[in-house]
This record gives sequence, C-alpha cells and structure tokens, in this order.
Amino acid sequence: MRVSGRRHLCADGLRFRRDARWKTGRVVDGCGSEAGANTSPKTLRLGPTRSGARCYLCVQGGIAVRPFLGSASTHLLSGLGGHEGRALRKGDVLRIGDAGGLYRKRTLTANALERLAPRKIMRVTPGPQCDWFPESAQKMFYESTYGVAEESNRMGIRLQGAAISTTSSGEMISEGVSLGAVQIPAGGLPIILFVEQQTTGGYAKIANVISADFRSLGQLRPRDEIRFERVDWEKARALLMEQEKLFASPDLIVVA
Repeated sequence: MRVSGRRHLCADGLRFRRDARWKTGRVVDGCGSEAGANTSPKTLRLGPTRSGARCYLCVQGGIAVRPFLGSASTHLLSGLGGHEGRALRKGDVLRIGDAGGLYRKRTLTANALERLAPRKIMRVTPGPQCDWFPESAQKMFYESTYGVAEESNRMGIRLQGAAISTTSSGEMISEGVSLGAVQIPAGGLPIILFVEQQTTGGYAKIANVISADFRSLGQLRPRDEIRFERVDWEKARALLMEQEKLFASPDLIVVA
C-alpha cells in the first residue's frame, strides 16, 4: 500500500495505491470524521475531514510494522512506534498484515451514533482552583463561546474568546494535572490539556472536562466554537457509567 497524497486536515487528503496482495479481497473501512472517500480499482482517496479533526482508516490484517509497547501507532513527539517513528510521507510503502477469518460487516446502531455524536457544549466539573476566580469571571467562563485556536495540538487545545481573570496574586506551585483540565494562564485565555499533556502544571485550573466528553475533544478543529456547562461529580460519574454501559451493550453494533 503506497501513500501518494498529502496528509493534512485542509489539504488533498490521503491516497493509497493497492498492490498485488489486495487481489485476495482485503477489506478497508473508516470511521471518525467524514472524509469523502473515493475509490477506484487501485486507489482509495480520502479528502479533507468534514465533521471533525480526525478520521481513521482500518485495513483487514492491520498495518505490518514492528509493535512498540504493544501498539502499531506512532508517537510523533518522541519519534517512536509506527512507520519509522514519523508522520507518513508521499512515497511511503506500508505492508499489510495477515488477515484470518471471514469478514462480516459491522455498523453502529442509529441510537449509538446519535448518543456518541461529538458535542460542542463541553461538560465540566469544578477545577481544584475554581475558588481563585471571582463569581464574575466564572459567570463569563460558562456563558461565553470560545473558538479553537490554530495553535492547538495534542498537548493542549487553546481557546480564543473572553479572557478570564483571577483573584490570586503570584504563581502557584506546580502540581499534577489531569486530562481535560482547563488551565487559565497569565493572558486569561483557557487551555484544555489534551492527550499528550505535560504531567505537571503551574497555572490555576478553573474546570475539568468530564471523561464522557473526551471523545468530543478529540474531534475539535481550529475555528470550531464550544461552550462549557458545569455539572457536579455525581452527574459526571453517571454520564461516564452510561457511556460505558453503551459500549458494553450487545445492541451497540449491528452485524450484517
């Protein structure tokens, strides 16, 4: 399988050229953001993402690379795993692994798709320093609409909009931070810590995105607009349990 296009959210997308091994009838599928897939006898072309930041190409048999820590994925910051520890380039050749067993088409039910659709209102619990922010600042935070900045990445989702002020003077001692923490740096513009976040931070955290909404964070694109909704701990746990119950439900997937 040869990469013959560019990989970028707003560029020409990915093009994969099939080699002789595909004559055995390998199956290719995708999920995540819509990407306008077009096919021909030897080519699969994916266009720009339409409904989110990320889409996923699944190939029967998997991509045959040397596993790192039990995974075939690539960690770009450290240059480990995947194909030579880097992003794909034009001309790269990816080998396909052995596929065993028969393929049966599986799709999510309409109910599951509706319940798992990406949200633009992120539910949050109060952060550990929420009392550092005056009531007026917290009101502004929850009533404002924020845009996702171009500088956002897998470490942090930077937001543009109303700046949030704090009553605290000076800097706090660095402490451990959690996935989804909403930090307020000196400029007052929120940063949501994402999957490649640092382990400690010295900025006050006004809120934390709940675990049930992490999937929505992963599909945010630059210029998307979001808001925040405060929920209590009990509600956050209930929403996570409800999502986990859906994932474990036999009614989640329909087998053709």
